[in-house]
Amino acid sequence: MPDHRDPGPRRRSIPLAAPAAAGIAAAVASILATSLDIWDLPTQVKVGITVCTALLVGLLTWATTGAREREQQEPAPGHGPSWRPPDQWPPVSTHFTGRTESLAELRQVFAERRRSRGPGENTSPLVVSVYGRGGVGKSALTARFGHEVADRFPDGRLYADLRGAVEAPVQPEEVLIGFLRALGVRLTTDPGGLTELRKLWLTWTKGRRILIGLDNAQDGDQVKDLIPAEPGCAVMITSRQPLFLLNTYDKQLSVFSEAQGVELLARLAGDDRVAADLESAQEIVRMCDHLPLAIGICGGRLATRENWTLRGLADRLRDERRRLDQLELARRLDKSVRASLQLSYDDCTGLQRRLLRLLSLLTAPDVPGWVAGELLAASELEGADQLEALVDTQLAECSGIDFSGVMRYRLHDLVRIFARELAYSGSGDDDGHRRAAIERVLSGYRRRAETAAMARWPQDWGRSGRNADPASTTLAQASAADWLNAERLTLVAMINQARGLEMWELAWGLGRAFCSLCHSLRAYWSDWRAVAEIVCEAAVHMDDRRALGIALLDRAAVTGGQGSHQVARADAERALELFTGLGESWWAARAMRSVGMSLFSDGNLDLGQDYLIEAITAFKGEDDRWWTARTQRNLAELRLAQRRPEQAKELLEEALQVFKHDRNRYSEAQTLRAYGEVLGATARALHAKGETRAAEEDFIRAGFSLDRAAETFRLRGELWEEARCLRAAGEVGNPADGLRELTYVRRATEMLSALGDSWGVARAELSAGRAHGRLGRAPEARASLERAVHAFEELGDRWWMARSLRYLGEAHLEAGDRDAALFPLRHAQDIYRSLGNQAGMGRTLELLRRAGE
Repeated sequence: MPDHRDPGPRRRSIPLAAPAAAGIAAAVASILATSLDIWDLPTQVKVGITVCTALLVGLLTWATTGAREREQQEPAPGHGPSWRPPDQWPPVSTHFTGRTESLAELRQVFAERRRSRGPGENTSPLVVSVYGRGGVGKSALTARFGHEVADRFPDGRLYADLRGAVEAPVQPEEVLIGFLRALGVRLTTDPGGLTELRKLWLTWTKGRRILIGLDNAQDGDQVKDLIPAEPGCAVMITSRQPLFLLNTYDKQLSVFSEAQGVELLARLAGDDRVAADLESAQEIVRMCDHLPLAIGICGGRLATRENWTLRGLADRLRDERRRLDQLELARRLDKSVRASLQLSYDDCTGLQRRLLRLLSLLTAPDVPGWVAGELLAASELEGADQLEALVDTQLAECSGIDFSGVMRYRLHDLVRIFARELAYSGSGDDDGHRRAAIERVLSGYRRRAETAAMARWPQDWGRSGRNADPASTTLAQASAADWLNAERLTLVAMINQARGLEMWELAWGLGRAFCSLCHSLRAYWSDWRAVAEIVCEAAVHMDDRRALGIALLDRAAVTGGQGSHQVARADAERALELFTGLGESWWAARAMRSVGMSLFSDGNLDLGQDYLIEAITAFKGEDDRWWTARTQRNLAELRLAQRRPEQAKELLEEALQVFKHDRNRYSEAQTLRAYGEVLGATARALHAKGETRAAEEDFIRAGFSLDRAAETFRLRGELWEEARCLRAAGEVGNPADGLRELTYVRRATEMLSALGDSWGVARAELSAGRAHGRLGRAPEARASLERAVHAFEELGDRWWMARSLRYLGEAHLEAGDRDAALFPLRHAQDIYRSLGNQAGMGRTLELLRRAGE
């Protein structure tokens, strides 16, 4: 138990009337005593007067002495039977919910303090700071926990609302005076300034165990003098920003999880109503930004409006222009999200307010720090500093470190809506300033996107030469890939915002760089296609034929990659026409190659080869070694489909020499993958002829080539290319390696699915069907091939659909079911005939003959 003795001298209030009367009486007695001899009175009278005077003096002296003794016997402040420990702690909210983890964390902090209270330890009180954005529930949490630990503080619980979020926060002197009076200290004289009050506070808290709550602190300066020195005390502080106090346990309180938000909504609106429409309840919680204050307001509205449905409230909240109106019951901090946000906004500097308003105009989910500098037309460092200041005020938050190692920032949803209201409400940002700020950000993104795209795939941006340093090139390409992975969602949002604002040149430039990055990585197919459409639209609005031709090639690349080969061919042919008319011979050569690849992918091998051969000639005329070698690789793949493996090998070996000479490891690995596919086809043909030894050598060479290619891509982090190598390794067809090949295909399928390459997944299903067939697993083979047929049909890829049907018919034949084989084979024959694919028709006809037709 603490020592409750008087810790120091006390000021005593002594009655002034008694000593004054005694002094007067003594004076009178003295006068009488000296005057009796003067007066001519009988002796008996003189004696009587003297005795009466002495009695009066004695009585008055006794009275003053008794009063003084009684005053000394009164109990000191904070003691005595009539004194009770102060209990100023606020009540717990009836609907308090969630925060299980936070409460457990606080319990652990207090428990560790109790366990470590040994001699010489803990010479200062426990100070817990809970900070977070307005409306997150900091005060409710500390109130709840304060009641839980009340019995550990027998000398009372003190509480003060410091009003740090308003214009006139409470001064520390006012708080100390209130706390001292609550402890029973009678301040009958002026205690002096903050320094004297602080000394008195330290004196009267010594030896006591008191829980002190300081709510809504503005900063550390407001609370530092309110923290006692007694280790038996504990202080719990709430604030909207970190206070940076020494020896403090800091906890940032986050918003609710979806489950906690739904639970709070159910407590207020009723469990049955929420259970009957859980989906709407979850939507309400999300649109409330998971903020307890906002969720509580919604719950209160539903509780008082039984005719409202959760779906109706969700519909009201969906309109961002009115959302903050719906999240207001009264213009009080605990009843209005807007009022709560306004306090934090008012606490910002003018520059920070402007940054917040401009940030709210961006549609991106999050941004790196340099964006703040562009918005403010300031340096990157100054912008980042102002952004960090917004984080301190809990109006913005760090959303994490991205793939490229850069810190990213975002606005809370409700903050963004609030700030956008201010941006358009005449707060100093006119249309011209707002548009200029957004344009600076878009221009900044365009510069960075083009730099990344050129580093990743320089051959897409002009005539190529020899790479200077493979190591630095690899590093630059990897950094560009990381940058795209980090910025993808933001880039898509920025491109759409440029389109919405009709900033067509920025939309085209930024979108073109995005398409180039996606093409080089073969990733983000749906985003790639959507952006390619915007790039074409922007080129039309710009009335720039060259820009339109480039945009059409970008769109042909993604549509062709997704199986829409006829659409891709139409775009490539139009691009070829534009470039030819403009005299852009290098771009015309690229368009020729694109047309040839579209024809090849659509099964029109003969016409496709003509375009590829013409493109090779054009690239040689442009002295572009890289595009020449790449197109030769494409022609080799077409030759393989024509069953001309020797010509394919010759083309690939020539391309390999170019890439090795130029030290282009990426393109070399791509060519090794194609070379492995050719060797695998040669080995299968030799094995079918019974030339086992020669087949075995080519199987080994094919596996080695594909392993080298896959390892190169794996080290570079090129997932799509690695998946292609794995799929090709699963198609080699080595009888001694069947299970391993099936494993390769399964891994490739997983990787392509994760990358969103639906065409690649369909292609892998075909490979899986063939791998199962080689292992004698007829049911599994047929199932995989049927999935491939359906997938290619949905993609509109008729040539690969025909190939899948042909392999499916072959699988039925090998299982001895000739009748089942007829339908897929006839269907494949019809498709090949419509495509004019003689090689496919010939192979299918052979299988139909085996089926007895």
